[in-house]
Amino acid sequence: MSHKRPKISNNISEPSSQKKVKNATLESTNDENPSWRFTKLELVDPFGWHTIQTDQLHFIREKLQNFESMTWNEILVQGKKFNHAVKTSGIVKEAKDRLKSLYLDDVEELVSLRLAGEQRIWGIRQGVALLLLWWDPEHKVYPSQKKHT
Repeated sequence: MSHKRPKISNNISEPSSQKKVKNATLESTNDENPSWRFTKLELVDPFGWHTIQTDQLHFIREKLQNFESMTWNEILVQGKKFNHAVKTSGIVKEAKDRLKSLYLDDVEELVSLRLAGEQRIWGIRQGVALLLLWWDPEHKVYPSQKKHT
């Protein structure tokens, strides 16, 4: 009597105790409200917060509180004329040098929040949090190109 050999599959299966990792995308945080982190806040020139007067600080706090009532979508998509992500390849050399000295030269984009006129806050977005980095009262980190000049 001949014995049939069982077929052996060439596919190696994972043990049942291990879960298969699904190819899922990260959940978007654009529908969430922002929060602020201060660990990278610069207190040195050229874009440090050390020059801020008390009245300016109150104004900045009020603006940040206003942003907290909005979602990232409202801030960066609906308000993209004033607030937006900017590729670090386009920022001025002084800003690139500061990123390098902070070991952040691998960061590909920064977020610019307009407070009023030329006043900007710059940071690095990590999920819902913005790591506050620079105070830019004269719009020098990423000067806008005036049309027709």
